[in-house]
Amino acid sequence: MAQLTPPYARIAADLRRRIAEGEFAPGDRVPSTRQLAREWNVALATATRALTALRQEGLVRARPRVGTVVAPRSRRPPSADDSAPSADPAAAAGGAAGGRPRADRELSQERVVGVAVGIADAEGLAALNMRSVAARLGAATMAAYRYVHSKDELVLLMADTVFGELRLPPHPAAGPAPEGWRARLELGARALWRVHRDHPWLAQIGPLTRPLLLPNLLTYSEWMLGTLDGCGLAPATALDLNALLYSHVLGLALQRERETAAESSTGLTEDAWMAQQAATLASLTASGAYPTFTRLLDSLGDDGYDLRLDGLFETGLAAMLDGVSRLVEGR
Repeated sequence: MAQLTPPYARIAADLRRRIAEGEFAPGDRVPSTRQLAREWNVALATATRALTALRQEGLVRARPRVGTVVAPRSRRPPSADDSAPSADPAAAAGGAAGGRPRADRELSQERVVGVAVGIADAEGLAALNMRSVAARLGAATMAAYRYVHSKDELVLLMADTVFGELRLPPHPAAGPAPEGWRARLELGARALWRVHRDHPWLAQIGPLTRPLLLPNLLTYSEWMLGTLDGCGLAPATALDLNALLYSHVLGLALQRERETAAESSTGLTEDAWMAQQAATLASLTASGAYPTFTRLLDSLGDDGYDLRLDGLFETGLAAMLDGVSRLVEGR
């Protein structure tokens, strides 16, 4: 009876095929261990083993602060794919009148942006380029440029698209608007957090000092500012508070994205990294130099302390709204 191919080998074979077909070009970032584990429903160790196999073959390599990327062809062992002429990803989609592939004719800006959002959600902005988008669509790279002129423009379109998921009143899917300024601000902040949690790459696309002038993001600001303006605050104070609430979400979302990047570059999950720090932590707490830190950790017992971003978001939001309350009451 033939043995089944182990899961890590199937994952490695799929990545090997995608590299050979040009979906991932030299220098492109490949999915991280966490992304592979989620996509294939396997343990992180299995996903790590798949990437390790490709590293041993010379197909990929680790790049500090970036992750695992496709190695240059000069560093990879020769194969039949290297000697064959590269095929246009759209060729398999069939011909069309005037020599234009069918896949090219079926493209639209909405489809290009939708596929790009999917790539960024799964693999991060570092993995996004027009070549990878076109490959997913089965089209020529230049065909995608007819709908989006640059990666910068594409990222802004992606951001406006996902900010459209905020669903704040009077959007029909949002339900009735809550009563009271605090409930309205909570609704807006939680909606913004959900969008950033679902699309962590959003935290990377622009600093707070250079606000994104996107229609769907301005719809969020209109909701928050309309609520703050109704509290009788000075205009500058209302604008400051809106920026502070937004920065609370942005800061935590950035930490989520950094954790994903750290896991991709090191191959270690958050738990695995913490396990490696156990000896250092024990030495620091035993030194007696940090009594408060040691006492608080000891008080948690064997369960220890888990830093959860969702919990930090709720704690920070409550504290900030308590501060807003004092400003409203003392206006």
